[in-house]
Amino acid sequence: MEKILVSACLLGQNCKYNGKNNENKAVIALKDRYEILPVCPECLGKLPIPRVPSERTADGTVISKNGEDLTDAFLSGAQKTLKIAKENGVRLAVLKERSPSCGSLSIYDGSFCGRVIDGSGVTAEMLMKNGICVLSEERLCELL
Repeated sequence: MEKILVSACLLGQNCKYNGKNNENKAVIALKDRYEILPVCPECLGKLPIPRVPSERTADGTVISKNGEDLTDAFLSGAQKTLKIAKENGVRLAVLKERSPSCGSLSIYDGSFCGRVIDGSGVTAEMLMKNGICVLSEERLCELL
């Protein structure tokens, strides 16, 4: 069975910044077709749960709502996620859209005003640059 990475929050794990999750039944159902490897790049980057919300800015840095630069933690989590993918021969990841780590098509713009822009999160970008296909939970129809 092919292995895929999946954002842990989509699987119901309480790892979001606010201590909650983004459980998605359609994503969970992928276990019937794939061996799922849950990942939370932000946790892998040693960020706490709960934590202050973060957004990726136009220059690629990640800042928390209180102004702290968290880019190094996000990069660390992305590198650890990529390592897991490579060690397991992963070619596909299903990640949470709009996340500063996992967004594949859109992210919040860094203004903390709820504005969404085209762009990728740190982890999604790193995975894609390394040849791993990244889909958001909003594009699951492409897998079926």
